[in-house]
Amino acid sequence: MNKVKITVLKTTFDAALAAEYGAEGLGPCPMLREGQVFYADYAKPQGLCDEAWKAIYQYVFALAHGAGRELFYFGDWIRKPGVAICSCNDGLRPVIFKLEATGEASALDYEPVR
Repeated sequence: MNKVKITVLKTTFDAALAAEYGAEGLGPCPMLREGQVFYADYAKPQGLCDEAWKAIYQYVFALAHGAGRELFYFGDWIRKPGVAICSCNDGLRPVIFKLEATGEASALDYEPVR
């Protein structure tokens, strides 16, 4: 299994939807910033939002296990092998991520419980 590079490409905010449905003072995601980078494989990287991880982990897992050698979804989604563009599920302020397969092998950084 290899590590996957996760880059925050864009933080967005839908002001019209937020005005109608959002809490007072809601703005773009306060947890992540454009250009921020994380590395992941089998576990959520420290500092990455739990909800964002739930939305992207299946792509991270696929890339970590070699899916990046070819294009996702028969080549009709992303044109670059080893790359996926995903977003979190926040409908008012979604964050867009670029996931990239790397050649860097993963290693456990903890002692597994048996």
